[in-house]
Amino acid sequence: MSPGRPFVKRILVLGGTGFVGRHVCEHLARLGWAVTVPTRRATNASYVQHLPRLTVLEANVHDEAALRALLVGHDAVVNLVAILHGSEAAFERTHVELPEKLARACLTTGVKRLVHIGALGAEPGAVQSAPSRYLRSKSRGEAALRAAAAQGLQLTVLRPSVIFGADDRFLNLFASLQRVFPFMPLAGANARFQPVWVEDVARAVAHCLQDARTVGQSFELCGPGVYTLRELVQLAGRSAGIRGGRGRPVIPLPMALGRLQALLMELAPGEPLMSRDNLDSMKSDNVASGRVLGIAALGITPTGPAAVAPGYLGRGDPLLGLRERYKRR
Repeated sequence: MSPGRPFVKRILVLGGTGFVGRHVCEHLARLGWAVTVPTRRATNASYVQHLPRLTVLEANVHDEAALRALLVGHDAVVNLVAILHGSEAAFERTHVELPEKLARACLTTGVKRLVHIGALGAEPGAVQSAPSRYLRSKSRGEAALRAAAAQGLQLTVLRPSVIFGADDRFLNLFASLQRVFPFMPLAGANARFQPVWVEDVARAVAHCLQDARTVGQSFELCGPGVYTLRELVQLAGRSAGIRGGRGRPVIPLPMALGRLQALLMELAPGEPLMSRDNLDSMKSDNVASGRVLGIAALGITPTGPAAVAPGYLGRGDPLLGLRERYKRR
């Protein structure tokens, strides 16, 4: 698809203070659009508050009345709010109840244009077949939005694989761990991913907001290469220059031992590095299915981690990934 005439100018970005959100806000600011970013605490928006025509508002987006008030005066909304870890109730609140509230608020206020970041592997028509709480909740949330689309919601769904970039908690974390430990015991080592660069995800969001032909469509956002988790850990070590660019040895763990490792990580303070639900998600390959349009349909030639990761893993804070994990404790 090539962009048509832009038809939105004021954008509400839910999750705009997060890793992906910061890049999305930068791309929208470059277009000269006005962007509103709600957050529980204004201090969380330090990465984006300097952007031109961007307004930070303190608000609870899980409050439906607050959502309706936020939507007034905007042309479109982008939903980036998601969690990777949590209880069944936390997944339900974030991935199902929030999209339901957002859909109702959009239809009530007349702000019907919504770009929603889903998840690769989410299946709105087969919720119970999803292997993890994360994917089941993502599937239910997308199903709720599709039901609202039948009532006039102008929906576009983007389903990214695992997202990497200079300030990620993915490759940075693997590199940080290899600076600390002599080897890497790894659960789910053979799980397959098709990592997508955060800049390509941000470009996809901006493209969809400019092109009315993306309404009603879903797009799988995947990079150019498929990697096992083991290969990604090795790539992170090499890119960071660990052991002279060789990285640490990776020791695959059998599933039973991997689940025990994940359980112990869940019990540790702070956000876990890996959870049992993460392992459940890895039962399904996180790669493009080919059943829906891909990132190329948005005019984007994706960039893989091998081209980008050495540029950010080889410099900066060597414990960035670990510091990110604990900074909210």
